[in-house]
Amino acid sequence: MRDTISGDLLAWYDGAARKMPWRTSPADRAGGVRPDPYRVWLSEVMLQQTTVAAVTDYFTRFTARWPDVGALAAADDGDVMAQWAGLGYYARARNLLACARQVAQMGGFPTDEAGLRALRGIGPYTAAAIAAIAYDQPAVVMDGNVERVMARVFAVQTPLPTAKAQLYDLAASQTPQTRAGDYAQAVMDLGATICTPRSPACGICPILHHCAARAAGIAADLPRKLPKPEKPTRTGQVWIIRRPTDGAFLLERRAEKGLLGGMLSFPSSGWDGSDAPPPAPLEYQTLGTARHTFTHFHLNLQVLASDAPCNPARGAFMPLNPKDLPTLMRKVFTIWSDVVTR
Repeated sequence: MRDTISGDLLAWYDGAARKMPWRTSPADRAGGVRPDPYRVWLSEVMLQQTTVAAVTDYFTRFTARWPDVGALAAADDGDVMAQWAGLGYYARARNLLACARQVAQMGGFPTDEAGLRALRGIGPYTAAAIAAIAYDQPAVVMDGNVERVMARVFAVQTPLPTAKAQLYDLAASQTPQTRAGDYAQAVMDLGATICTPRSPACGICPILHHCAARAAGIAADLPRKLPKPEKPTRTGQVWIIRRPTDGAFLLERRAEKGLLGGMLSFPSSGWDGSDAPPPAPLEYQTLGTARHTFTHFHLNLQVLASDAPCNPARGAFMPLNPKDLPTLMRKVFTIWSDVVTR
């Protein structure tokens, strides 16, 4: 079955591959153009838990400013974190810089999965993706799209995440020895465009005749999933203090480790394990509540504001560009802005 499935998928991919700024097209590959491992790595890190549509503009800006791994390795940490703002999961940005500096010192990316996994922030999926896409090694690239395609092709009834090992073995059994990079991207494209989570377009699927779930009439029901536990809700406070003389805001750089690590932020407390008092002994106006959802919890953050003169115990006053803030703090700023501009 492997040769037939991979052959059918590759034939489909040759004509239907999605165009993305980090990709090398099948035609270019056939003409001898090799994918740039830097661009493959950067895109894969950005795409973790983020959509292609959301990443495209970030990727374009990053590669225009830092066109290769050496340029990124030499970048200022604050500049990179500012460019990352809005993509979320900020530990990725810190690991991105650390990895770039490792690779620059090594003189280039390793070409095998083991060497890639030794780099900061590169796990099994990213290592396999770089090995397959950049170096055409027959690595097994497993993301949610691949899991879904394998679960349907083989009618796997075991729910996720229990079925992960089984689905990996099935994906490994289908991975070809040649054109492994194109094949990995073909399966991901199939899952993203045809074998979608809801209402899969089975009628136009290039491997329809291999799909056991389609034959059984259960394609839309797979993969099955165990119920997710409900996320807890945390609460906290955030303080916006604007200096009346020049309009600067009190900001602080968060610790490198932890939530929103290394990002600019308004001083806050109570939601991230800290119990710090207000940054200055002032009278504050309550403006509303900023609501945000992280991977493991929901957050209700009470927004408190003042524009009284003060000598803060934490942070520093500086001009504010809201684009430099992470998404949560942009929500806080929007609440403040909506009140003061009424």
